[in-house]
Amino acid sequence: MELHVRYEGDDDPDKCTARKLARFDLATLHRSDRATPYGVVLNPHAERALSPADADTSEGTLVALDCSWESAGEKRFSMPGEHRALPYLVAANPVNFGRPMRLTTVEALAAALCIFGERDHAERVLAKFTWGETFLELNEEPLRRYADCEDSAEVVAVQQEYLVRGE
Repeated sequence: MELHVRYEGDDDPDKCTARKLARFDLATLHRSDRATPYGVVLNPHAERALSPADADTSEGTLVALDCSWESAGEKRFSMPGEHRALPYLVAANPVNFGRPMRLTTVEALAAALCIFGERDHAERVLAKFTWGETFLELNEEPLRRYADCEDSAEVVAVQQEYLVRGE
């Protein structure tokens, strides 16, 4: 699975996980929607949840948007592709540790890889971060359960269990 990032460059460059992935040739950064290849786009505003079934529609390409949380409005997600939202997961990054749905770009890509059954690939990209293994540990059960789902509807049903627990 090829990893691509639509890179805005509006975050702190020292904390930017997408830039670090690019430095290690683990992902390719793109500065425009047009330059970003077609694939499954991780979009928190998408109407459908990511599921293992999406691996077949990805054309081997996974795309994340790297921008600050303050500017992550829907208008930023105009690139072509199959837009999907990640289900409920908890961040392990130092800035948002323990906060649900506040993942860094590398956490989002790794989560999608796990859901697609590519845990080894997820471990490789997370290995560049001191807290990377913690992300997999914190989310071990939900990632395994999401990866066992057939489709988006099943993922949403599993996610609902975690949302009810968190209330």
